[in-house]
Amino acid sequence: MALITLGINHRTAPLEIRERVAFTPERMPDAFRELRVATGASEAAILSTCNRTELYLAGDDDCAPTLLRWLAGFHELAPADLENSIYIHRDSDAVRHMMRVAAGLDSMVLGEPQILGQLKDAYALSREHGASGSFLSRLFEHTFSVAKRVRTETAIGENPVSVAYAAVSMAHHIFSDLSRNRALLIGAGKTIELVARHLSEAGVKDFIVANRTVERAQALAEAHGGQGIVLSDIPDYLKDVDIIISSTASPLPILGKGAVERALKKRKHRPYFMVDIAVPRDIEPEVARLDDVYLYSVDDLRQVIEENLRSRAGAAKEAENLIIAGTQDFISQIRALDAVSTLKQYRERAETLRDLEVAKALRALNNGNDPETVLRSLARGLTNKLLHEPSVQVRKASAEGRPEVADWLRELHQLEALDPQDAPTTLEKT
Repeated sequence: MALITLGINHRTAPLEIRERVAFTPERMPDAFRELRVATGASEAAILSTCNRTELYLAGDDDCAPTLLRWLAGFHELAPADLENSIYIHRDSDAVRHMMRVAAGLDSMVLGEPQILGQLKDAYALSREHGASGSFLSRLFEHTFSVAKRVRTETAIGENPVSVAYAAVSMAHHIFSDLSRNRALLIGAGKTIELVARHLSEAGVKDFIVANRTVERAQALAEAHGGQGIVLSDIPDYLKDVDIIISSTASPLPILGKGAVERALKKRKHRPYFMVDIAVPRDIEPEVARLDDVYLYSVDDLRQVIEENLRSRAGAAKEAENLIIAGTQDFISQIRALDAVSTLKQYRERAETLRDLEVAKALRALNNGNDPETVLRSLARGLTNKLLHEPSVQVRKASAEGRPEVADWLRELHQLEALDPQDAPTTLEKT
């Protein structure tokens, strides 16, 4: 089984490229339906977050050449637009990469815990669409187990600095006392939940949560003493908020330059602090050109994140060792499964040969033949049939200059090694 991972992330591509290959929830059914048909892969999974898009495929053949063409075509891009931004991992490297992703070692924020949940969601979505078979299921389950070990046996997860935390930390650069500021949070997913918690811990007491469904917005807002609204109501509240942090799965911007311009006229130069964590972006990039607006994207959070990276170097090394061991363990398990399948075929073939010889012997006995003669014939016939094909293949391999096949036969049957004096002379071509 060949395993291929093709991806694009915050290290290989800017936000402008990443947002163009992000998969929105609405398009996932089409993606799963088309992906395996286009690549010929038997199993597939898709991970799409603000910092990465990754495709995991398992099948009999290496589908990497068609995979890039499919990804570009699905998002109406030319393959050349992505060639310099993608990375491809195969087999054991792909296994190790998935484990590094799950443990937060490949994240912008080293050790951040959200990615493990996102990877679990990707696995669940693959199963929901019937795209995850026995191989990917084993890989995901083993990956989650290794990620759990990394979390519990290293300090990589202690006091994690998430993207949400980094966004709130940057607000202190604009406002010295956050308790005086009102926040508008756009979206109601896990990232916005974290943002709300960090803002509350930083002193913000006045929240507005805007979401596609007001019930979800209200539930999150009430947990922090705020109010929930629908997305269409945002323009009515813009002039009264100071902090805007957005993270939705919308394929189009939610907050445009015009709406912010109109709100600024009513604010009398009071500044806005905005962080757009979404990919694709929720806030039009042109908003950053307006006076008194400090708009940051997910790529602008690097300073806070780099400090996190330096503080976790030791834990990261320990985590890498666990991942190397986890990768080797998974590869060993798969090889063992392959051996079990081969041994099953070998046994079935031997039993078929046995049944043929037994049937032949029973016919001879029913015809009145001498039992001892029949038994000797049965033993000789079974021995010849069991040894015929291996003997042919060993002679063929030796003739082709592959003496290791004979060595494997001796090892399998625990035969004594040949005395060098008895070994045949090897003639090599000059």
